[in-house]
Amino acid sequence: MGKCNTFTYKLKVKKANMQPLAERVRPKDLNSYTGQEHIIGEGTALRNAISQNLLPSLILWGPPGVGKTTLALIISQALKRPFYALSAINSGVKDVREVIEKAQQNNLFTQDKPVLFIDEIHRFSKSQQDSLLGAVEKEL
Repeated sequence: MGKCNTFTYKLKVKKANMQPLAERVRPKDLNSYTGQEHIIGEGTALRNAISQNLLPSLILWGPPGVGKTTLALIISQALKRPFYALSAINSGVKDVREVIEKAQQNNLFTQDKPVLFIDEIHRFSKSQQDSLLGAVEKEL
């Protein structure tokens, strides 16, 4: 690491404090993720898949605040895969296709398949959901 003087230290602290509280206290790995033991506890199918560097297509369902986004982010970090997040509330087919295209381009050079997290996916219309179908079937 480079030298850290008072100015750079204060700048780092200020930048860290500018993040929303939820981001600052968000768990960073599976061991610090609390709850959902039936999904990610030791010996579960998902935990075993992650330990084998595998990731099936998943639908994480639950009320707001239970950690769906956090779990998806932790999984992508554990597998060292790119993470793309969209919100169905303000994203359309064009956004989905851009992410899929970006993932396909990146996958040409690496074997790291990305994690695509779509929040509120139930708000997508049928045609918007269909735009994902090809990528899911091809496991992109």
